Amino acid sequence: MTINHKILLSYIKDLSIETPDPESLLTARENFSKYSLKVNITPKALKRTIVEVDTKLTYSYDGKSKKSYFEMIYATVVDIKEQNLDKESLKKFLLCDLQILIYPKVETTFVEILKLSGFPNVKLQGKIDFKKLYNQKLS
Repeated sequence: MTINHKILLSYIKDLSIETPDPESLLTARENFSKYSLKVNITPKALKRTIVEVDTKLTYSYDGKSKKSYFEMIYATVVDIKEQNLDKESLKKFLLCDLQILIYPKVETTFVEILKLSGFPNVKLQGKIDFKKLYNQKLS
Protein backbone atom coordinates (compact mmCIF):
# COMPACT_ATOMS: atom_id res chain seq x y z
CA MET A 1 0.00 0.00 0.00
CA THR A 2 1.38 3.39 -1.01
CA ILE A 3 0.69 6.20 1.43
CA ASN A 4 0.45 9.75 0.14
CA HIS A 5 3.19 11.70 1.91
CA LYS A 6 5.75 14.45 1.51
CA ILE A 7 9.23 14.44 3.01
CA LEU A 8 9.65 17.89 4.54
CA LEU A 9 13.18 17.54 5.91
CA SER A 10 15.99 15.03 6.12
CA TYR A 11 19.24 15.66 7.97
CA ILE A 12 21.95 14.23 10.22
CA LYS A 13 20.50 14.76 13.68
CA ASP A 14 23.36 13.27 15.67
CA LEU A 15 26.79 11.90 14.84
CA SER A 16 29.30 10.12 17.06
CA ILE A 17 32.70 8.90 15.90
CA GLU A 18 35.10 7.54 18.46
CA THR A 19 38.65 6.72 17.44
CA PRO A 20 40.67 7.65 20.52
CA ASP A 21 44.18 7.30 19.08
CA PRO A 22 46.18 6.16 16.01
CA GLU A 23 46.56 2.63 17.41
CA SER A 24 42.76 2.34 17.63
CA LEU A 25 42.45 3.44 14.00
CA LEU A 26 45.02 0.90 12.79
CA THR A 27 43.42 -1.89 14.85
CA ALA A 28 39.96 -0.95 13.59
CA ARG A 29 41.17 -1.01 9.98
CA GLU A 30 42.56 -4.52 10.50
CA ASN A 31 39.34 -5.75 12.09
CA PHE A 32 36.81 -3.79 10.05
CA SER A 33 35.30 -6.94 8.54
CA LYS A 34 34.31 -7.94 12.10
CA TYR A 35 32.29 -4.77 12.65
CA SER A 36 28.52 -5.11 12.45
CA LEU A 37 25.81 -2.67 11.47
CA LYS A 38 22.75 -2.24 13.65
CA VAL A 39 19.68 -0.25 12.65
CA ASN A 40 17.08 1.19 15.00
CA ILE A 41 14.06 3.16 13.75
CA THR A 42 12.11 5.46 16.06
CA PRO A 43 9.08 7.44 14.86
CA LYS A 44 7.77 10.39 16.89
CA ALA A 45 4.66 12.43 16.17
CA LEU A 46 5.36 16.17 15.95
CA LYS A 47 1.97 17.48 14.85
CA ARG A 48 -1.29 15.95 13.75
CA THR A 49 0.00 14.73 10.36
CA ILE A 50 3.75 15.32 10.76
CA VAL A 51 6.07 12.60 12.01
CA GLU A 52 9.80 12.62 12.66
CA VAL A 53 11.47 9.29 11.97
CA ASP A 54 14.96 8.73 13.38
CA THR A 55 17.00 6.07 11.59
CA LYS A 56 19.93 5.21 13.84
CA LEU A 57 22.91 3.37 12.36
CA THR A 58 25.51 1.94 14.72
CA TYR A 59 28.66 0.34 13.38
CA SER A 60 30.68 -1.33 16.10
CA TYR A 61 32.83 -4.28 17.08
CA ASP A 62 32.59 -6.21 20.35
CA GLY A 63 36.21 -7.37 20.39
CA LYS A 64 38.52 -6.60 23.29
CA SER A 65 41.23 -4.87 21.25
CA LYS A 66 41.35 -1.14 20.68
CA LYS A 67 38.50 -0.15 18.42
CA SER A 68 36.50 2.64 16.87
CA TYR A 69 32.78 3.29 17.21
CA PHE A 70 30.43 4.98 14.74
CA GLU A 71 26.85 6.11 15.22
CA MET A 72 24.61 8.33 13.13
CA ILE A 73 21.00 9.33 13.63
CA TYR A 74 19.41 10.44 10.38
CA ALA A 75 16.12 12.27 10.87
CA THR A 76 13.37 12.37 8.28
CA VAL A 77 10.34 14.59 8.84
CA VAL A 78 7.28 13.43 6.91
CA ASP A 79 3.87 14.97 6.35
CA ILE A 80 1.29 12.18 6.02
CA LYS A 81 -1.36 13.32 3.54
CA GLU A 82 -3.72 10.35 4.00
CA GLN A 83 -6.93 10.82 5.97
CA ASN A 84 -8.31 8.13 8.32
CA LEU A 85 -5.19 5.97 8.11
CA ASP A 86 -5.20 2.98 10.44
CA LYS A 87 -2.31 2.61 12.93
CA GLU A 88 -0.90 -0.57 11.41
CA SER A 89 -0.67 0.92 7.91
CA LEU A 90 1.06 4.01 9.27
CA LYS A 91 3.45 1.89 11.33
CA LYS A 92 4.37 -0.24 8.30
CA PHE A 93 4.91 2.87 6.22
CA LEU A 94 7.21 4.53 8.78
CA LEU A 95 9.20 1.44 9.76
CA CYS A 96 9.38 -0.29 6.39
CA ASP A 97 8.24 1.54 3.25
CA LEU A 98 9.75 4.92 4.15
CA GLN A 99 13.03 3.22 5.12
CA ILE A 100 13.21 1.47 1.75
CA LEU A 101 12.77 4.88 0.11
CA ILE A 102 15.32 6.85 2.18
CA TYR A 103 17.91 4.20 3.04
CA PRO A 104 20.09 4.56 -0.08
CA LYS A 105 20.75 8.21 0.87
CA VAL A 106 21.24 7.34 4.56
CA GLU A 107 23.71 4.58 3.70
CA THR A 108 25.66 6.75 1.24
CA THR A 109 25.94 9.51 3.85
CA PHE A 110 27.12 7.06 6.53
CA VAL A 111 29.71 5.45 4.22
CA GLU A 112 31.11 8.87 3.27
CA ILE A 113 31.46 9.74 6.96
CA LEU A 114 33.29 6.46 7.59
CA LYS A 115 35.64 7.18 4.67
CA LEU A 116 36.40 10.66 6.02
CA SER A 117 37.02 9.11 9.45
CA GLY A 118 40.03 7.13 8.28
CA PHE A 119 38.47 4.17 6.46
CA PRO A 120 38.89 5.12 2.78
CA ASN A 121 38.04 1.68 1.36
CA VAL A 122 34.98 0.93 3.48
CA LYS A 123 31.97 -0.84 1.99
CA LEU A 124 29.03 -1.98 4.07
CA GLN A 125 28.34 -5.66 3.55
CA GLY A 126 24.90 -6.81 2.47
CA LYS A 127 21.64 -4.94 2.19
CA ILE A 128 19.07 -4.39 4.90
CA ASP A 129 15.74 -6.10 4.27
CA PHE A 130 13.29 -3.67 5.91
CA LYS A 131 10.29 -5.85 5.02
CA LYS A 132 11.86 -8.80 6.81
CA LEU A 133 12.77 -6.66 9.84
CA TYR A 134 9.24 -5.27 10.01
CA ASN A 135 7.68 -8.74 9.79
CA GLN A 136 10.03 -10.02 12.53
CA LYS A 137 8.85 -7.22 14.82
CA LEU A 138 5.25 -8.30 14.20
CA SER A 139 6.00 -11.91 15.18
